[in-house]
Amino acid sequence: MPFCSQCGNPVGATETYCRQCGARQPVGPATSPSGADPLAGIPPRTASILCYVPGIGWIASIIVLASEKFRRDRTVRFHAFQGLYLFVAWLMEDWVLRPMFLMAPDLHIHGVIGALLLGMSVFMMVKAAHEEAYPLPLFGELAQRSVAEN
Repeated sequence: MPFCSQCGNPVGATETYCRQCGARQPVGPATSPSGADPLAGIPPRTASILCYVPGIGWIASIIVLASEKFRRDRTVRFHAFQGLYLFVAWLMEDWVLRPMFLMAPDLHIHGVIGALLLGMSVFMMVKAAHEEAYPLPLFGELAQRSVAEN
């Protein structure tokens, strides 16, 4: 099923206008220079979940933020921004905290923080699967600000 080129809501293959936002829909793949939209088959729920996959969710987040399909979908964009901020926290834990605590091997603070970040990612994948825009402490506020600025 195709999606609206403006708001991302499902539209019929033969519909000229979106029922949700009223935007005129492209006639077919000939209107797009690269053919069909590669994200056309990905529903917003799936795109939101992919933004939280540990290690590679940042790639999905960047694709979602750059895509035309999700440009007006505030919930998906919220998940993409929050997924990016969560990934930055992973990087800080890996590149900053882990080397700092190598000198004190008895303290497993970096391991606890890594487990906490993994738990947050899984928790947010579940929330995204239920189509909830749950703001995590600190990351959620930053994501809400980022969505509001666009």
